[in-house]
Amino acid sequence: MTIPDIIRRSARSLKSAKARTLLTAFAISVGTFALTLTLAASNGAQNFVDGVIEDNFDPAEIIVANDEAIISGSTSTEPQKYDDDFATSASQAGATIQVKQLNSNDIEKLKDIKGVEFVRENIELNFRYITRKGEAKYIATAQALSPAQKLDLLAGERKEPYIDEETIILPKAYLESLGFDKAKDAVGETVTLALPKPLDEDEIVKMFAMGATQEDVLEKTQKSLEKRRFEIAGIMNEPSAAQPGTELYLFMNPTDIKQLNNLSKKGSDDYKKYNFAFVRAKDGENEDKLNAVKDRIQDAGYEAQTVKEAQEFLTQIIDILEGIVAAFGFIAVIASVFGIINTMYISVIQRTREIGLMKALGMKGRDIGRLFRFEAALIGLLGGVLGAGGALITGALLNPYINETIGLDAGDELLRFDYNQIIVLILILIVISIIAGWLPSRKATKLDPIVALRTE
Repeated sequence: MTIPDIIRRSARSLKSAKARTLLTAFAISVGTFALTLTLAASNGAQNFVDGVIEDNFDPAEIIVANDEAIISGSTSTEPQKYDDDFATSASQAGATIQVKQLNSNDIEKLKDIKGVEFVRENIELNFRYITRKGEAKYIATAQALSPAQKLDLLAGERKEPYIDEETIILPKAYLESLGFDKAKDAVGETVTLALPKPLDEDEIVKMFAMGATQEDVLEKTQKSLEKRRFEIAGIMNEPSAAQPGTELYLFMNPTDIKQLNNLSKKGSDDYKKYNFAFVRAKDGENEDKLNAVKDRIQDAGYEAQTVKEAQEFLTQIIDILEGIVAAFGFIAVIASVFGIINTMYISVIQRTREIGLMKALGMKGRDIGRLFRFEAALIGLLGGVLGAGGALITGALLNPYINETIGLDAGDELLRFDYNQIIVLILILIVISIIAGWLPSRKATKLDPIVALRTE
């Protein structure tokens, strides 16, 4: 009996028992549905992480710190010895922790390491306020613009790799507050940024000499501001989910923000100190050269992590979560295996006389075994198609809602279906179904035709 004949006969047998076939297929489809959605969510999450990294970081850069806690996020449970290069950080479980910062000497040391192209300090600067003539004052925070950072501008332009000095990229959220009707109206206009400025030591001495109290000095210190005017080079659109947390960030030229940061922290413990820095390796697109520079940085006594390693850490968390969900789907598939075995055993029992007749007419036991295994395979195929099809329909319905809810751009769907993965999953289910149908098919091949024909 040829394979096509066996397949046609298997299909007719399943069709004659529609209810049983569909119920077994639906049991398989539950696991397939869960696994297909899990794979799609994993693909979407991976794509999202890749988008965040690609839109914000240079893969040729290495994140460098002086403290393992900054890179790994772990903290020591032992009492920490005070060091001038340590900065007080947030507390954990009520205990104050400190992280060792990079200072100006560290930055110069990093620049001198073989294979380093340049070093970019990580700076985030909190201004007292931003304002425009005749308008109200608003709190503002600025970051240095990264060469690798991609900005969606509503108006204006960005000169690569940064922007001009004494210019800023203003978020769309500030337009109405600062009195602009349209984004293009703001480009070329100027705003004033004010930041705290420490009092000069001589000025403090002079105040005390004139009879000022400590409260007077503190009050004047709080009112002491450095005001700078900046031209608006561009207006940044509301950020996508691939650039989280930048809705209210101003972006500045690194030279400007470094100068202002030093000015605002002069005389403090944080003067010319940074939690971490980005070190770009020469020809860092080559992974071997990138890792060689990273090794030299670590040999110099610093903590270092490539952007790719940071990305892998994020995807590892995603993989763990997806693995938990996938496990439940796999359990559903395993449970459906017993359904296939049960269905095929019932089929063998109900068709005992038919099996006897086929053997009496000369059909080989091997072909009878194939007949039942093909029936099991077709049930697996049907269950896989139903489950995967249901997942595709669910994804098509959910993606627009998810995108709108969490602000994903078109093409960045959270549920991303890979048809190659779906085909492989269905093929695996077919194989599992064939294995599940092996014992019932073996029983069918072992039946004595004379005994089978006597069965009522």
